[in-house]
Amino acid sequence: MWVDSFKELQGRRVLITGASSGIGAAAAQGFAECGATVAVHYSAGQENANALVDQIRKHGGRAFALQADLGIPGTGTTLTEAAIAEMGGIDVLVNNAGAALSRVAIDEFDPGLSQRIIQLNQGAVIEAVRAALPHFRRQRRGVIINTTSIAARNGGGFGVSLYATAKGGIEALSRNLAREEGPHGIRINCVSPGYIDTPIHRVTSAEQLQRYLDATPLGRAGLPQDCAGVFLFLACERLSGFITGQTIGVNGGMHLI
Repeated sequence: MWVDSFKELQGRRVLITGASSGIGAAAAQGFAECGATVAVHYSAGQENANALVDQIRKHGGRAFALQADLGIPGTGTTLTEAAIAEMGGIDVLVNNAGAALSRVAIDEFDPGLSQRIIQLNQGAVIEAVRAALPHFRRQRRGVIINTTSIAARNGGGFGVSLYATAKGGIEALSRNLAREEGPHGIRINCVSPGYIDTPIHRVTSAEQLQRYLDATPLGRAGLPQDCAGVFLFLACERLSGFITGQTIGVNGGMHLI
């Protein structure tokens, strides 16, 4: 029965990076409601992450929090390995953590900030994927979902050149891995949000946010919950088992392809 499609997520082991707020938190809640065990990663949002875990457990779900600063090289590996050890394996990896960090013209980025933006949005994803792949290959099954951005398609607003570059690279990586890992039963896809009302926009001016709204045919900012269902869809073999190497835009029509 189609009404039971999400039941296959019961007992699945899911790591979601950047899950203390915004899109990641909504996805974590969704997976937990479907019966999955969820590793809730956070960097600085310990209070929010613990509150989310408590809420999930209060309603009978299974979740735990893990801290890691993914802007530091190597932490994508150690985080993923810690989650796998805690859960006894992994079935779904959601690389959601990311941020522009600052809006700066490309010739004004200092080397430290440049490296951190690329590491957070690209390097940590590669590290997490590399750590998870051996487990997926052994079980001949696995799902990787990478959160990218509309900026990878339209370039984004002023000052996010490195962020857009990193996200574009993740989309290319996902397409390549879909070809390489398909024979192992592993599917890799991307979710590309548009203007979603989350803390990531704390570096965006009110004028720029209004321009985003004006460019969105549905006439509103997206909510984290608008993205959550796409992650659940992509994680379900029955619903998306023949979908890999794709990017699904959740942008209210801001970018049409």
